[in-house]
Amino acid sequence: MLNDKLKFSKKRFCAVITLACSLTVACTENRTSENTKNDSVLIFDGNSLKGWKQIVGTATYSVEDSAIVGTTVVDKANSFLVTEKEYDDFILELEAKIDDVSSNSGIQLRSHFNSPEKPGLVYGRQVEIDPSARSWTGGIYDEERRGWLYPLDKNPPAKNAFKVGQYNHFRIECIGRETRTWINGHPVAYVIDSIDRSGFIGLQVHAVDKPEEAGHKVFFRNISIRTENLQPAPFPADIPVADLTQSKP
Repeated sequence: MLNDKLKFSKKRFCAVITLACSLTVACTENRTSENTKNDSVLIFDGNSLKGWKQIVGTATYSVEDSAIVGTTVVDKANSFLVTEKEYDDFILELEAKIDDVSSNSGIQLRSHFNSPEKPGLVYGRQVEIDPSARSWTGGIYDEERRGWLYPLDKNPPAKNAFKVGQYNHFRIECIGRETRTWINGHPVAYVIDSIDRSGFIGLQVHAVDKPEEAGHKVFFRNISIRTENLQPAPFPADIPVADLTQSKP
């Protein structure tokens, strides 16, 4: 009888130790996950445009239902709401929605304004938001400079990733010379470039020239950035890379 009690106590002790170890591992995993999550910082507070400024164009920017809403007006110039702070390496995540297929928008990366070569202009790489039949959302365009760097003809399957009229998740990595994009978890574009290692982030409202095109909206929310402990996401090796650093004949 005494031996049976000892065996039972030993089993209970082992079970308690096993449970304690499991809880310790779970807590450690939760803390690691939370720490990784906390590396990202919201750069839009959901209530105001604090930390942002409009520098070009007359489109309106407002905050509605925890989103930045850009509304088109008849204007010859594209409008830009940009961060007051500049960034070098980062991972940017946000959600964007556009309400009309005739509209157009984009997200500026490491961009600049009003240089001697580009007076009064915003210029730099832009992640396209394109709800038209062309469907090049997530492609990379060089605003007011070199034009298309990564049209989605390079990656046709990615044309189906963006959904018009609903919020879409964007992940944008700018690490070193590499810029990579994902839409709703789908890998889209990959550019290697030697210029613009730092600059502001901007939200574009595209210019329109017809009264019937005024009043269209583009929405941005849950805008967060990570600048430390950057871990690039896997990117399929079979998707073409636009390497602009290679010498050309």
